[in-house]
Amino acid sequence: MRTATERVTMQQSDDVAARTDARQALVPADARAVLTINLAALRANWATLNRKSGAAECAGVIKADAYGLGLDEIGTALRDEGCKTFFVATLAEARRLRGIDPSIVIYVLDGLLPGAAPHYAGYDLRPCLGSLDEIAEWTAYGRMKGAKLPAAVHVDTGINRLGLPAADVERLAAAPDLLADFSCSLVMSHLACADEAAHKMNLAQRTLFDVLRAKLPPAPASLANSAGTFLGPDFQYDLVRPGIALFGGRAFVGEANPMQWVVELRARILQVRDVPEGDTVGYGASYRCDRPTKVATIACGYADGFLRAISRVDRTAGAVGFIGPHAVPVIGRVSMDLITLDVTGVPPTLARRGAWVEVLGSRTTIDDLTDRAGTIGYELLTRLGRRVHRVYVDED
Repeated sequence: MRTATERVTMQQSDDVAARTDARQALVPADARAVLTINLAALRANWATLNRKSGAAECAGVIKADAYGLGLDEIGTALRDEGCKTFFVATLAEARRLRGIDPSIVIYVLDGLLPGAAPHYAGYDLRPCLGSLDEIAEWTAYGRMKGAKLPAAVHVDTGINRLGLPAADVERLAAAPDLLADFSCSLVMSHLACADEAAHKMNLAQRTLFDVLRAKLPPAPASLANSAGTFLGPDFQYDLVRPGIALFGGRAFVGEANPMQWVVELRARILQVRDVPEGDTVGYGASYRCDRPTKVATIACGYADGFLRAISRVDRTAGAVGFIGPHAVPVIGRVSMDLITLDVTGVPPTLARRGAWVEVLGSRTTIDDLTDRAGTIGYELLTRLGRRVHRVYVDED
């Protein structure tokens, strides 16, 4: 008779196998790499952030095609979970997002490009106005339309990208005609160093934000991004704007990540070969085998978004993929279409032509990969290429 532990382990194995089979049924035979996006994990992350935000509303930042994962699918899943306010980068993204729901609030982070106001007509969109010229143009367009059109006022508190500097906030406060003729639905700014909770700039920006917004008519306020959401009520104001944390990315440097990982990237093995000791692998002959090595070449490369900087040369640490339970390190340089892996010791029944290798997922996260590459999860996530087949699942 099997023990309870053995029965649970067998059930878990059966569940994994069934889930794998169900996913595989969604993948066409000619797919060389597959990005699986778990909408249940996405919704769970928004729910976690919503609880963490306390009394503040939790919005969703889904710019850059929802960080490369699909604006329509991600927007719909978040809307279904209860998210009512969204931020995108471009007007084109905002118009596309409007198609999923006429009732959600949509802000355009780019602000108002010269002459672009008429392109907002009919979509009920709100630009994040970050200069006096933008505010004047939006106000003039509203007067022409005979309406007080809503928009956010974006003030700069030290990041020095977009937003009105303090001197322009003073000028705006002294121009009641501009403030009276459009509806300021949000006053917002952006934290520069929120991923380092103790960074002194966080408090400095919050203090300046309070000073600047006090000069403007009363309106809901927003300062916190993903990391800022975890800085507590003093930073949450009326609305928080998480982005990368929705998709499972790390909010804080050097701390445990409480979010569920949303994506998994797998690529197919094209070929497996035996390489003698002393032979080299890949461009530049930069990796030399110090023993007889079995090498698998998989159908994924930097054209698919897998950063070339993740390459492994000689003895330097490389990224690690997985074939079943077996860890398989990257060896040699990542090329445009291909990655080579050391599969020595992996059973031939698993390391074979056509088999799948997990190169990104819960075991090797995007933050693991980008730490090695000297960049951030945002970059790799938004680079995952369109020739990677996408599958949406709903798995607890």
